[in-house]
Amino acid sequence: MKTIWRIVVAVSAVVAVVGAFVGSGAAGGTPIQDAAGGALSASSTAIAPAGPAFSIWSVVYVGLLAYAVRQCFRTADDARHARLALPATLSLLLNAAWILSVQFGFLWLSEPVIVALLVVLVWTFAILRGTRPAGVVGAIVTDGTFGLYLGWVCVATAANTAAVLTAAGFRGVGLGQDVWGVLVAAVAGLVGVLLAVWDRGRLSPTVALGWGLAWVAVARLDGPLVSVPTAVTAVVAVVVVVVVTVATRARAGWRAAPAARTA
Repeated sequence: MKTIWRIVVAVSAVVAVVGAFVGSGAAGGTPIQDAAGGALSASSTAIAPAGPAFSIWSVVYVGLLAYAVRQCFRTADDARHARLALPATLSLLLNAAWILSVQFGFLWLSEPVIVALLVVLVWTFAILRGTRPAGVVGAIVTDGTFGLYLGWVCVATAANTAAVLTAAGFRGVGLGQDVWGVLVAAVAGLVGVLLAVWDRGRLSPTVALGWGLAWVAVARLDGPLVSVPTAVTAVVAVVVVVVVTVATRARAGWRAAPAARTA
């Protein structure tokens, strides 16, 4: 892996973390969920998660910093890091761009940015899926971090899309809040199932996606946008995604066992 790419990834990680620090309101600004007129707050749409859900960003950012530091040094993962350099950098810069677009009130701009972020993270995880980490540390720092990142952004994209549509005046074409809430929660669960099957039952994407949907359920059971059907659907979606993940993981292990015995 070329030194220039190591530096680019490290600098991009710093940019993303600084952007997150500002976006969280820690520097005296407006927290991201309250920016753009509160468009991303728990009371904005039927699929918006409760405020504590956003704390997962802290875990993701710590992991991204750890990854940025680790890839600066030569390890057995060098070839893997070289393939990850471009998508990892793009994901970090898009992350900062999303925060800035919301903070400056350009909610319409946040949508293509977060969709692009989701696409880049799928690309990143495809690379991880096709390569093996060099040991437990690589698996936790790289696969674990980007898995959490991808799972959470799946939920964040759904919430952001709903916020943008609502702010643009979309009123559900005659369908009520409960119907849309159930539909979006069900689609998020389907995405989680497909992701679990595709990534062979990796835990980190499921943990993050399940976390987000669980807080959607909490938000729909309390506050100004109560929707029991949405909450129930979100909980069912979490259970289904977890079951499929565990089953897929167990199946992958069962298939690998005979190969290991005959190797």
